[in-house]
Amino acid sequence: MSPRDTESHDDFLLLVGVLPEALRSSVRALPPSEVLEVVMDLGRPPEARLTGRVVRLSETFVTRKDLEQVLAQVGNVGEDNRAGIERTLHRVSAIRNRQGKVVGLTLRVGRAIFGTIDMLKDLIGTGLNILLLGRPGVGKTTKLREVARVLADDLGKRVMVVDTSNEIGGDGDIPHPGIGGARRMQVSRPDRQHDVMIEAVENHMPEAIIVDEIGTSAEASAARTIAERGVQLVATAHGNTLENLVLNPTLSDLVGGVHTVTLSDEEARRRRTQKTISERRAPPTFDVVVEMATRDEVLVHRDTAQSVDRLLAGERVGGERRQLVEGQVEVVEAPVEPVAAVREEPPPPRPRAAANPRPSRVASGPRPAEPVSSEDTSRRQPGLRQGTTRVYAHAVSRDLLERVLRDLGVDAKVVGRLESADLVLTLRSRANDPKLRGMADKAGVPVLAIKRNSASEMRRVLRDAFLLAEGENEGRVREAVLEAENAIHRVLKEGVEVPLAPSPPRLRKLQHRLVSRYHLEAVSHGSEPKRHLIIYPLGALVDVPREREWEEDAEAGAEESA
Repeated sequence: MSPRDTESHDDFLLLVGVLPEALRSSVRALPPSEVLEVVMDLGRPPEARLTGRVVRLSETFVTRKDLEQVLAQVGNVGEDNRAGIERTLHRVSAIRNRQGKVVGLTLRVGRAIFGTIDMLKDLIGTGLNILLLGRPGVGKTTKLREVARVLADDLGKRVMVVDTSNEIGGDGDIPHPGIGGARRMQVSRPDRQHDVMIEAVENHMPEAIIVDEIGTSAEASAARTIAERGVQLVATAHGNTLENLVLNPTLSDLVGGVHTVTLSDEEARRRRTQKTISERRAPPTFDVVVEMATRDEVLVHRDTAQSVDRLLAGERVGGERRQLVEGQVEVVEAPVEPVAAVREEPPPPRPRAAANPRPSRVASGPRPAEPVSSEDTSRRQPGLRQGTTRVYAHAVSRDLLERVLRDLGVDAKVVGRLESADLVLTLRSRANDPKLRGMADKAGVPVLAIKRNSASEMRRVLRDAFLLAEGENEGRVREAVLEAENAIHRVLKEGVEVPLAPSPPRLRKLQHRLVSRYHLEAVSHGSEPKRHLIIYPLGALVDVPREREWEEDAEAGAEESA
């Protein structure tokens, strides 16, 4: 066993030592390298969480006395409900009730693991500002600690660690050996982190500053100030990807910020883009952004400015995908998707989905109609296109949209230009933007709006747009839509009510969606299995009994939840 392994093992025993006597033997019996944390909740059995599994440590429930015993042996619990064990990297986090009493503890194992930045070592010595992104538990703080040691010991730089919750340098006044010769400034309260960042530069002349979890606009501003003074900054921030950061109004300044600009007609033609576009506002604070997928895999954006510009232009940002395989770093260049070419001729116009709910009385008025064929139906409805449907993401996450389209299993792809699209997906708050509507109308492209930028909202709207009926055969779906389209044409042209053939609830609901796009009225009649829709002409007074209206609402709700 190497000295470093022994040191790590001894640190683990210090964590075991603060546990109640009844739990120590159970935790000692576990493989130290696999233990992530020990959880103690009042009135529940204590557990140890290991890599890939959970182990119950005792069948006896945790008592207040057990919690108090642990708290008595660790440092003071700060305003962030965190404490530590002196000269270790272990963290003890408290859960309080409404009266402020501790009712739960999480004892997280902290380790100084050497060699964790082999994938990034070539970047550390460049003097560039580096930002690490990744979900909790992926190893950001561990890598940050190793960066501090390498900069101080291997590269001989003056390094200052701004340690808000003592996660980097450990608890107590003497920092953990894991940060090497780097100096450490502790932060009295989480809301003072930005002040301590500036104080570190002004008072201690560092060549590099290490900061964990930049999360507020004040901290983002302090980071820019540090970068402008020529001090190397290595930090982590909230967010999984570069796109998360760009969409975050609080932290987008870290990568240059985003603002909306209006181009002249000539410039818009030169760029082959719309007149109102989003652009990067300023040079990024961080030259390099590293997305941490796992502990052994990262995506490196060597030129943050270029990557952000690509993202705002609707392109894939690319980057270097680095992976640690059997001790060797493998580097693969991620593909960059060019902006889609401008379509020479706009697509034929399509009917836009109705914005209002189905009325009891349909207002009269002329509506042009043409015979509907199977080919027309395929062209009008995204779900029945002959070929791939092109979707333009306006003010919504492109990556999230791509994942939702894959999950729905539709033949569709996301494109970088509205002029190349068959439909537009945007936020409800941006749907009435005059320029967006003007371009969409000119190109004959329908605009679909979602309440918020979430997968569930995208899925709900796209299911309607692509006329998806889960659990139904694709051929039956096509027949149901074609029947409804032809019936709609007849109702519009002849002004008569037209009954449809009996169909199951999911297909009836799909037909309801289609009818609503033409502002017509459709009512379900009959009992299962002969229940069917009747489509009524414009201006018709449709007498729907209250019981039937309630029945249809209940049916639609049940189908939606299904």
